[in-house]
Amino acid sequence: MKKYVFIALLLLTVMPVDAQRRQKSEDAEQLGRAMEYFSSGKYHEALLLFQKLDDEYELNPRFKAYLGVCYYYEWNYEKATAYLDSVITKLDVYAPHERSFYYFADAESHFNLGHYRKCIPLYEKQLQVCYDNEKGDSFYRIAFSYMFLEEWENARDSFQSALSYYQRYRNTPELKARITQIQKMLPGIEEEVKKRTSDN
Repeated sequence: MKKYVFIALLLLTVMPVDAQRRQKSEDAEQLGRAMEYFSSGKYHEALLLFQKLDDEYELNPRFKAYLGVCYYYEWNYEKATAYLDSVITKLDVYAPHERSFYYFADAESHFNLGHYRKCIPLYEKQLQVCYDNEKGDSFYRIAFSYMFLEEWENARDSFQSALSYYQRYRNTPELKARITQIQKMLPGIEEEVKKRTSDN
């Protein structure tokens, strides 16, 4: 009789451990699937899996950044900024170009929410770690942020930097309209700078 009680107790303690192992194995598979979705640009599918795993386990900063990026691609900028802002300072250990993308997604999300003061420093951090052919886009957004804030000198300088990077690294037919737009905007911005200077 004692032998059967011992076996029953042993099974009661072992079975939950097996169930936990099975659950962790399934969750590890889901994490792998989420990474595959993320890598192949299926952000909605990745988001569903990452969110479920984050609710259950509290994911590490890198996976939270992935969640933020997924929300960015879903145009849910509030959630994108919530996730990315919470981990952005913890991502310094990763490769520069990887960090560059997190900064850009966070900055773009803030920009789209009209948080111009918040997005500028994020674009500036991105500029420190991104490739030269990506800098034009960041300067372009910084310029518009300063323009919306009516900081005309900073807007002018940033548009000039954007133009310089576009002409040097991405002077392609697809960007012709943007280059022309900047060239047409600069004289008007210069007028605003002169107006501000003469008022002071």
